[in-house]
Amino acid sequence: MNDWTGVLQLEAEERKGKTVAKKVYFRGAFKVMRPIYHDDSGQACYYLLNPGGGYLDGDRYQMKITLGENAKLTLTTQGATKVYKTPTDFAYQESEILLGAGSYLEYIPDPLIAYQNAKYKQKNVIRMDRSATFLYSDILTPGWSPGGERFSYKTVHLLNEIYMEDELVVYDHIKLKPTEQNINGLGFMEGYSHLGSMMVISEQADSTFLDQLYTTFDEKSYDCKVGLSLLPVNGFTIRVLANSTQVIEKIFSDIHQMISLEWFQSKPSSLRKY
Repeated sequence: MNDWTGVLQLEAEERKGKTVAKKVYFRGAFKVMRPIYHDDSGQACYYLLNPGGGYLDGDRYQMKITLGENAKLTLTTQGATKVYKTPTDFAYQESEILLGAGSYLEYIPDPLIAYQNAKYKQKNVIRMDRSATFLYSDILTPGWSPGGERFSYKTVHLLNEIYMEDELVVYDHIKLKPTEQNINGLGFMEGYSHLGSMMVISEQADSTFLDQLYTTFDEKSYDCKVGLSLLPVNGFTIRVLANSTQVIEKIFSDIHQMISLEWFQSKPSSLRKY
């Protein structure tokens, strides 16, 4: 696939305790801001930009992120990813992430908003060293429609593949097609409108840490459903069904803070966009 709407490549490495860019390349409707250092930890934060304001019919985006040994990076977006109607062809985003030994990547994009008649596919492929740490979250939100329907998009297809030493260790696949599925039924959205997913892989993510997470949630106070599961490797995944973005963001923020305090003895930086 060569007709990319936007291409982004970012390579980062650790130099004297600070993560810096080794290579930055972008073209088309995909850009990245200069790094921000929120504290003295040396961890860099990059904001992804889509100057076009949203994904349209047939748009194709490609991203490749590479972290060298002990590099630490936060990757986020400037705003929500908005997918508008795609009458002819689906919008597509493909990401490849390579994590070296001892590296740490937080990939925390803003919500994905799928509007009426939108068709969207997203594929993330992560290849990581066993000593690396990977934290990823996404939130799926239904966009506005003239008739007020909650699920007026055509399809949203989200795929995550995680490899360690070329072995597939995690395969996470979500495919929602409201016109063909009982989208409000059991096993799908179950009466909720927003879906949040978080995945954390680290040598420090074990059953003891998962037990700690169980004690932090009170579904009734949030009006949501939360599911936590251990992965085949050291790590866990979380699914949240809710009726607002803010509820899911609060839960993910609490988990992120626990991880930062217990594993790195620091507080996560604020990613406020406004």
